[in-house]
Amino acid sequence: MTADDTRGRLEDDDYPAYTMGRAADMLGTTQSFLRAIGEARLITPLRSAGGHRRYSRYQLRIAARARELVDQGTPIEAACRIIILEDQLEEAQRVNADYRRAIESAKPPAAA
Repeated sequence: MTADDTRGRLEDDDYPAYTMGRAADMLGTTQSFLRAIGEARLITPLRSAGGHRRYSRYQLRIAARARELVDQGTPIEAACRIIILEDQLEEAQRVNADYRRAIESAKPPAAA
């Protein structure tokens, strides 16, 4: 593996580059918090060959959002559900916008 390959992986949002301990330190939280959001199925960390949890930058952003909600007093299970629903809403809005653009481009030009 070359240095460029390694750099490319580390720049990939989905590459599981962070151990549980490092992820918890970066988020300013505990490892048990990361386990809890995993159990709530908010994120599913990949496992190393030795079975250790590994997190991507994308997963850390989701975990940071969960931590914000929990810090505001939201129970962890509810925080996870809120984030899942926010993500589903965003995806539905994106799909609707795509459909609207497709319909607009399929309409014949207006007569002058």
